[in-house]
Amino acid sequence: MNDINAFNDLGICSLLSLKLKERGIVKPTAIQSLVIPKLLAENNVIFRSATGTGKTFAYLLPALQRLFLDEDGNVITRSGGPELLICAPTLELCSQIKAEADFLTKSFAGGSAALLIGSVKIGKQIEMLKRTKPVVAVGNPGRLLVLAKMKKLSFDNLRFLILDEADRLTVSECLEETKELLSIIERSVKTAAADDGLSSGLKLPGLCAAACSATVSKKAVSPLGALFKNAEIAQSDDHEILRERIEHWALFSEKRRKVQTLRSLLAAIKTRSSKNGKSRVKALVFTSRNDEAGHVLSRLQYHHISAAGLFSKSGGKALPGADRKTALDSFREGKIDVLVSTDLAARGLDIPGITHVIALDVPSDSEAYIHRCGRTARAGKRGVMATIGDETQMRLLVSLEKKLKICVYPKELYNGQVCTPQPMSTE
Repeated sequence: MNDINAFNDLGICSLLSLKLKERGIVKPTAIQSLVIPKLLAENNVIFRSATGTGKTFAYLLPALQRLFLDEDGNVITRSGGPELLICAPTLELCSQIKAEADFLTKSFAGGSAALLIGSVKIGKQIEMLKRTKPVVAVGNPGRLLVLAKMKKLSFDNLRFLILDEADRLTVSECLEETKELLSIIERSVKTAAADDGLSSGLKLPGLCAAACSATVSKKAVSPLGALFKNAEIAQSDDHEILRERIEHWALFSEKRRKVQTLRSLLAAIKTRSSKNGKSRVKALVFTSRNDEAGHVLSRLQYHHISAAGLFSKSGGKALPGADRKTALDSFREGKIDVLVSTDLAARGLDIPGITHVIALDVPSDSEAYIHRCGRTARAGKRGVMATIGDETQMRLLVSLEKKLKICVYPKELYNGQVCTPQPMSTE
């Protein structure tokens, strides 16, 4: 499918193709070539592809085209409540998806998208839903569920349901909310189908469902019931970017010295970048725990490193959504050099120009490592994934290296530079 060199060849209309051209996007990615025809035909699909390969447009393009164009290619003015619902696990990812939907719906008269996330006062969202009756709704399961239970968000007209980062939506802390939300959606769609005299079955009449992630599988979404039971599977090469465009580093550090090692690494790569005449360093630092993320951020800021945080809690208190948005926007716009984050907060985010991903621990599974790596080497660029860990974590990294069939290069910091350790002499 890689020989397809235009979105029109996949059935995407000229209006949307021209919008993509504004971004310099003229050739579909492998996963877009696989998924777009399936969703244009309104077939349920579960699709997996490495981060940075265009999964968001893979579902937005066909869904919006089916909603806003008739069979003759004429634009339809639509209103009356959500016909496309996109559910994602984090506030930041929801905001990112909504921005892409806004970009595409400018091609159509009457196109509107609503952002329904927990960091916004619910009264404002209720008023907005009543006033605008948006065709597209993007939100996290918790807020969507509350609005649905209050009967302020109706799914009677729903035609497309998308679960972005679907495997994250089915982990233990999200599963019950996701299942309850889908149960309400299924009841609404079945009721609407019965009123229209349509038959029911495993594929809900009139509803096309899709689930995607860099690591999603049919097993991951199996707890969600029958909705995806008969879904088609589409996947592109998961590891091409992981193996070919990302350089993997391992730096040993005792636990008590990790932040100091991080500071030294940031200084070394900044110096290296300046000497090579490259653009400024843009580093995303990962740690698994919110409390550790808060500690790392405070130590970096104490030492006057331009850094901000993207995590849900600090000191037992939830960080306001506005603070997280400010941190993300500052990093995205290049106002700060370092963003400290947990895995959940940065899940699925597309932040241009990240040169280095630095992990202060090794995840227990390969999927988390893949998601971390996927924040760099996007849009055809190269990147570095550096792991700072102690002896135990280095052993875990070796296991991941074998499982993912990647090559991790040992590095050390010497005289302000990132160096390859010299082999020990046998003499």
